[in-house]
Amino acid sequence: MDKLTTLDDWLAYCERLHPTTIDLGLDRVRGVAHAMELAFDCPVITVAGTNGKGSSCAMLEAILGQAGYRTGVYTSPHLVHFEERCRVRGEMVQGQALLPHLERVEALRGNTSLTYFEFTMLAIFSLLAEAKLDVVILEVGVGGRLDSVNIIDADCALITSIDIDHTELLGKDRESIGFEKAGIMRAGKPVVVGDPVPPQSVLDHAAEVGADLWRLGRDFNFSGDKLQWAWAGRGRRYAGLAYPALRGANQLVNASGVLAALTALRDRLPVTAQAVRNGLGMVELPGRFQIISGQPTLVLDVAHNPHSVAALAENLDAMGFYPCTHAVFGAMADKDLAAMLQRVGPMVDRWYFSDLPTPRAASGAGLMARWQAGNRRPDASAQVFASPVQALQAAVAAADPADRIVVFGSFYTVGAVLKEGLPRLFAPHAMPGRPASSSL
Repeated sequence: MDKLTTLDDWLAYCERLHPTTIDLGLDRVRGVAHAMELAFDCPVITVAGTNGKGSSCAMLEAILGQAGYRTGVYTSPHLVHFEERCRVRGEMVQGQALLPHLERVEALRGNTSLTYFEFTMLAIFSLLAEAKLDVVILEVGVGGRLDSVNIIDADCALITSIDIDHTELLGKDRESIGFEKAGIMRAGKPVVVGDPVPPQSVLDHAAEVGADLWRLGRDFNFSGDKLQWAWAGRGRRYAGLAYPALRGANQLVNASGVLAALTALRDRLPVTAQAVRNGLGMVELPGRFQIISGQPTLVLDVAHNPHSVAALAENLDAMGFYPCTHAVFGAMADKDLAAMLQRVGPMVDRWYFSDLPTPRAASGAGLMARWQAGNRRPDASAQVFASPVQALQAAVAAADPADRIVVFGSFYTVGAVLKEGLPRLFAPHAMPGRPASSSL
């Protein structure tokens, strides 16, 4: 093996190691973790679910950070930079800091073949284990029961919304998918279920393993008006809370589950009401119904399955009137594309379908064909582009200053337009003499 001296070198090496991108199962990765003597000596919160995982991790991190705890977070996938997958005390890890831990995985894996996800996850866990942390927050990649993250026993499991996604791996209905998500539960430990109507398989598994089930609507609940919201759970209440800095009605459900998880762990990780207020008010996470002011307005959202696209459609509807909505869209071929397009279709006037730089992706032409097959708006139009950036540039050139542009779908789609930083849009007629999309 050639000497690997940069993070990019290592990531390229990891991509070549295993014959498949996803290979669910814990035996291989657990064996290497055992050889590495991986363990955390602080509470661990594991977060699984179909949608809302990243937002929930970000809220947990923000509140616990405001409470003065030294936090570590593992999350995936990343939008732009691989280093986004690991944050220590609120800061993204530097690539150079990961190199000795990647070397450690390589030295101790022996003949075990690891996927890119498994190899890099073990390296990040190694870094977090040495970082002298007070709490570690782990986001599950796919499912839960057989996801590599599940080699670590959670002190508190948080399961967000459960819907249809990754059906080839997790099953074709919510009951099957719920069973997989429920695999992160541990006997005698709290599990917070934030889905308002959880699959019976989740409730059954909690009873079977003897987990301490916290269920939305029974063990905790929330209410709100246009100005503020309140939360109540077992022995704890928060009133007069400002809405989370992450936008969208779905974020209140996520925040409610987060407060339940923190309440379940209050004996080990007590937090003040002020830490909750500050954390929810300061939390940031790019690409989750992220609205960027400009002319036109830009909305970024990694909604990439029917459930999250439905939430995006509701949030777009709540934004008020825009003369024209332009949508840049790129997605994986294995998603329920027809359902996604149908849900948001009524509010999109112009489509800009994009190719993506991965074999898993649907082509822009394929996406347009799917849209045409189900389109019920004769006044809507569509084009195909080689990349999300080219698609966004075309949308800006066509847009009036009062319009809005929505970039959504795969992490690849949103990540591409964020690669050079936060775009600030200026439509051609918004500022005479200034070229369109000058900040892209």
